[in-house]
Parts: sequence; structure tokens; C-alpha cells
Amino acid sequence: MDAQGRGRAGDIDPADQWVLNPNTGEYELRLTPSAPQSAVPRPRAAVPTGAVGTGRARGRTATPPAPGPAVPAPRRRRGVPEEPLPGRRGRRPVKKKPKAKKILLWTGGTMAFVLVAGTGAAYLYVEHLNRNIKSVADDGASTGGFSKDKAINILLIGTDKRTGSGNEGYGDAGSVGHADTTILLHVSKDRTNATALSIPRDLITDVPDCPTTQKDGTTKVIPGTTGVRFNTSLGQDDRTPSCTMRTVTELTGIKPDDFMVADFNAVKTLTTAVGGVDVCLGKDIKDPDSHLNLKKGTQHISGETALAFVRTRHAVGFGGDLSRITLQQQFLSALMRKLKSNDTLTSPTKMIKLAEAGTKALTVDSQLDSINKLKDLGLELGKLNVKNLTFTTVPVIDNPAEKVKATVVVNPSSAPQVFDMIKNDVSFTEVKAQKKKEAAAVAARLKGTKADASQVRVRILNGGAEAGSAQAQLEYLQNEAGVLKSENAGNAPAELSRTTLEYAPDQADQARRLAAIMGLSGSALKPGKSVTNSQGLPTMTLTLGKDFKGAGESLTTPTKAPEGVQKSTADKVECAK
Repeated sequence: MDAQGRGRAGDIDPADQWVLNPNTGEYELRLTPSAPQSAVPRPRAAVPTGAVGTGRARGRTATPPAPGPAVPAPRRRRGVPEEPLPGRRGRRPVKKKPKAKKILLWTGGTMAFVLVAGTGAAYLYVEHLNRNIKSVADDGASTGGFSKDKAINILLIGTDKRTGSGNEGYGDAGSVGHADTTILLHVSKDRTNATALSIPRDLITDVPDCPTTQKDGTTKVIPGTTGVRFNTSLGQDDRTPSCTMRTVTELTGIKPDDFMVADFNAVKTLTTAVGGVDVCLGKDIKDPDSHLNLKKGTQHISGETALAFVRTRHAVGFGGDLSRITLQQQFLSALMRKLKSNDTLTSPTKMIKLAEAGTKALTVDSQLDSINKLKDLGLELGKLNVKNLTFTTVPVIDNPAEKVKATVVVNPSSAPQVFDMIKNDVSFTEVKAQKKKEAAAVAARLKGTKADASQVRVRILNGGAEAGSAQAQLEYLQNEAGVLKSENAGNAPAELSRTTLEYAPDQADQARRLAAIMGLSGSALKPGKSVTNSQGLPTMTLTLGKDFKGAGESLTTPTKAPEGVQKSTADKVECAK
């Protein structure tokens, strides 16, 4: 059947017309000239062997063309090798390195999404995807959205709300949609590594007051509560994802840039779209609560089985939420590997299906409410190598206030170190040699002679720390550290996430002494120039950032995860037990 009579558009797979151009390494949308363009790209009909023109039945003998003037040969398309003349050998085509594929990749709790951008009719398809996207206000709880030149923190939330058919056996009946699965995904500034931090739903924490946008556009402050389960930061008392975002900031000290929310249907539709993923079981699992029934060994799962896999907990580990988190991390690792595989990247059909499933399954914040914004984020996430994506969990201990252990609390000895590593962009994995060289050069700033404390001259600015911090640090330096030549210079012109010390080359020995007193890392030392203090003398500038913990408290940044912290990387297959 030709382009004129292919049947209804609804019977056409929109991915069939996305063709990989071997010369450019990019996918192209190819339409016949007479084919109407629709909101979803339509496949191009193949021309039968022996047929000429359009409107001819398959297998019908072609009518010879009428005699007439010679028709000039078609112009050679750019990028297509020219046919050699008879009797002359053609030049071998030069192999080109494929250009970076424009791939949109989302991962987290129950989400994955891939988009290939196109032109022409694809513009209408992109508009169709835009209409699929659901967004809610961030209510000022975010940083204002991710930036390409900074580290990225995305809050991924999976809810226990029952939506759609077939989900009656999951979650709590009548749930308003609590934060059942929550992951803070941190992507390093240089995109060499990332950390996915799972937050247990049964973690006891404080939920702060939450200004929340109402349906009529007004703002209502939902009062906070203390000593409650983390999962009540969403849904309870009409709290929205922005409240979960504020709770994460309160808990970790890390302010997310954006959030994404998914429900049970996301796992089923997205795993089906990608063609399923491979997971490993260390034993047979039969869980009547989650309906999971799988044999030991590697298993291929999708749809209902995938949802049962991430929901099961009674049949693995100690049978609690922490055991289920390890299953979810294994599932996400498998999903990452599948999305990065050639089996997915070279399949237009899978990419289009993922685009449809992803935009329908997810709710995003108001800073991520278009395909273009999501594409930009996806291109940043797509730079990651799965071997440098570490999954870990907030370090916790059993709640000491309970006789029957049902909830957990933050481990005070190891959790702060994990939070500090993420805040300070420290990788949980070994990264490439170039980064190691850069780290060594930064560390070298701390090596060398140190001036006596009495010779250190510094002015102190508050650049994001709590009010009064500059004065408190001044008093500590003068009264307890012997840094008498110091002064309070007020507020900095801009807020900083990290405390910095700027100094001139001839002040390096003073900088090293102050760094030793305050526990400043080499990266906090910024070689530059000095300024003059109130007496007209050259002085260093200490700017207290949001990471400032208080006068006299060390700002030493951890370089590796504390002992005993659970972690795994996305490139390794681990079997659930």
C-alpha cells in the first residue's frame, strides 16, 4: 500500500519514520512529499521494487516513461557519497564520529524518560508532549531550577497513591499520595559522577511550615510538625511536593533545584516502553503482599512484575522498608544500564514510547514544565557514566524511643558526613585521572609554611551564613585563636554556598594558618588579590557561606564515605537476598 492509501493514522507506529543516518549519527524524520503532517510523526511507505510513482498497487508492472527531454540527475544530498564514474574506483567514505545524540534521560524512584528531538512534523509532536506534562508550583522551595554550569540536585518522589486500574493491591487504600519512595539525585558540577541518596519513608524527622499555592492562586501556610515520619511531608494535610522539598532541605542542608513525582503507573508504563530490565535474585521470592513470584537468578521484568519487584519488602532482607530500598536501587541500576545500552539508544520506537510514557507518568515542578527544559536537563544527566553513579541511603539507626522497632532516626555519627560530601560535591567513587590531578593541585594549597596567628590579617564577610555569624567568628578568632588583626566587614555582595578565603600570593602563609584554624579545605582557598582593611593595610577576605556551621566549628570536608555506609554503583549487577 502506498503513501496515499496506508489506512488510518491511528494504526501507524510514529517511531517507524525516525531513521538513523549513518553519515551523521543522528536520527532524521523522513516524510513523503504528499504525506500530511500530523501531531505524531507518521511512517514513510516503502516503494515496492519495480513500482514507479505513487498510487500504484504493489507488484503492478510500471509503465515505461514517455520519450522526452533528458531529465537532469538529482543533486547529490549533503553527506551522501557521490557515485563514481564508470570504470573509476570511488573514494572510500570517510568515517565520521557520531555526533552527540540528543537524548533525554531521567532516572529515580520509579522514572525514566528518553526523547529524540526532530524538526518539521516533529515540532507538532513536541507540542503534543508539552501538553502531556503536568506541573505544580515549587512555592519558592527550590533554588529556582538547575543550571548547566553548577552541580545539580533533583528530588525524585514516588507516591503510594492508587491511580488507574490494576493498582488496587498496592499502597494504602485511600492514600492521598505520601512520599513512599524518595531519592535526592546529586550530579557533580563537572558531570563525572553522581550520588543517588535514598531517604527512608519511616525516618522520623521534622516537617517545616510550608507556604503552598492553592487552586485559586492564593498561598496558604501549612503548619509544620515535629517528630513525624518523612513520608507525611507529602499528601498529609494537603502538603504538595514543595513541602517534601523543604523537608529534605531541613534534613540534609541541601536545597534541591527541581523535583519529579511519579505514582505506581510510572513503573509499569516506563519499563514496558523500554522493553523490560534484567534483575538478579539470590533466592526464590514469593511475596503474597506485593504479588511477586520469581525464581532465583537473572530475571527479565516489566509492567506488573516490575511494580511488584520495587514494592516487595517482606520477602527480602529483614522484611522492612530499608530492605525494599536496596531492591529499588538495584532496579534503577538495571534501568540505567538498559537506557544506556545500544538496544535502547538505536531504537526510535523505544525512544518515542518512552517520550510518551514519561511525559504522561511524571509530574514536575514549575521550573521544568516544558520539553525544552527537560531536554536540557536530560542532556546534562546523559553525560554520566553508570560506573560513577553511586546509590546510597541516609545512614539511620533504630528509633530508641520505640520498644517495638517500626521507625528509624538519623545516625548522628555518619549521616552528617554523607550530607557534607553531597553538599561539597565530593564523589563516592574514584573518578578519572584528570580530576585526581585537579584535586591534587587544590590540596597543594594547604602545603607549606604557616604564618603565626598573630600575623594573620583578615576581614570577615557574611555571605549566606546565619545572621550574626561574622561577628561570632570574629570574636572566636580574636579571643580563642589569637588572630588579633581581624575585623567584621558586614555582609557580602552575594550569597555563597561554601565558605571561601581569598588571598594574594604573598599572603599564602597567612591563608594556610587560617585554613588550619578553621578546617578549611584546599578548594576553599582562592588565590587572587588582597584588599585593604579599615586601616588601609592589605588583608585577606574570609566570606562565610551557607555551609558555615558556627564559630569555632571545623569546616573540614570529608573525602570519602564513612565506614559502614551502604553503597552500590549502577554498573554492577547485585543479587537481592
